[in-house]
Amino acid sequence: MKRLAYIDWMRGLACVLMFQYHCYDSWLTREWHTTEFVRWSEILGTVPAPLFLFIAGVSVSLTTTRLREKGISRAEIARQTILRGAEVFGLGLLFRIQEYALGHRWVPWTDLLRVDILNLLGLSIVFMGVLCWFTSATGPEVARRRSQYSAVAMGTLVTFLTPPLWSTWRPRFLPWPLESYINGVHNLNAPQHWLFPIFPWCAFAFFGLATGFALFSPSQKRGESGLFLRIAGIAAAVIGLALAIDASPVKIYALQDYWHASPSFLLLRCGMLLLLLLIGYLWCQKGFGQQGFSPVLQLGKTSLLVYWVHLEFVYGRFSILRKQECGLGKSTIGLIVIFLAMCALSLWRTQAKETTATVLRPQPQPGPLVPAT
Repeated sequence: MKRLAYIDWMRGLACVLMFQYHCYDSWLTREWHTTEFVRWSEILGTVPAPLFLFIAGVSVSLTTTRLREKGISRAEIARQTILRGAEVFGLGLLFRIQEYALGHRWVPWTDLLRVDILNLLGLSIVFMGVLCWFTSATGPEVARRRSQYSAVAMGTLVTFLTPPLWSTWRPRFLPWPLESYINGVHNLNAPQHWLFPIFPWCAFAFFGLATGFALFSPSQKRGESGLFLRIAGIAAAVIGLALAIDASPVKIYALQDYWHASPSFLLLRCGMLLLLLLIGYLWCQKGFGQQGFSPVLQLGKTSLLVYWVHLEFVYGRFSILRKQECGLGKSTIGLIVIFLAMCALSLWRTQAKETTATVLRPQPQPGPLVPAT
């Protein structure tokens, strides 16, 4: 399938923001962690996870729409999507095993059961595959509308169920490894903000799925620019709604963690993601995003690979700098090295895939020999 530049650009932007946060968090001394600079680094570091999930939803909608237009059965579409989600989930488990094996001397065995971003990303793709199976219809346009509205409903449901599932409705009857997938308790008997449970994180994927079905509708393809202007309006409305809910004197929940489990904060971030989508589209389609080589766009093509590899050279045993022992200058140099190395790795991966595809492409067979006269 043809890649959409602004989707890859958004993935690449998430990679860049992730690099800067991880590098400064791992290498800067403890004194630096109390500064305004690191506070802003941490704020930017909250963008990649919801952005990855949101774009995963957009990508699933793109794939599903194209397969439906080709007349592929709903069972086959669901099978492909669910298998992809299971693959990503399996990679998440494999990553945890790798991290434990490399750091077993100081890493507790419970880290093998951490609910990390790859685990949640894989589960979200599986859930979206199931939702698209249920909302299929004879006509692709009817199926698209059903899927879009159902995705909005599921995202909203996850959003507003999160606060009670983090507090008064906690499923304490489940073993902690299973409860952790609901609210991220891990083995600490309280939801942890550094984990990625289904509630609330899966909501970003469902809202991305709904956005994707709006982007790839037949009517909108003919007037794409107009759609993105409407997305800007929707983003402003969502941000306004989030601020209004937060300012309202009426409180729905007895207990609420605003920065991690609040519906108003989640809606605020969804509005920001829609604005980033608009910026990515304008930059790649109307600006200079595709003029020459774009490292951000390139990173987006291999985001899973660079995510996996960079962590070991930032947080892992093979960290290129000593952890929590560096100043701002040295950490920034390390960040530049990581960025350039991941760009080189991404280019190598892309070229290797293209070479493999060329080798495996069926070659035209020579026609029958015609005797000379």
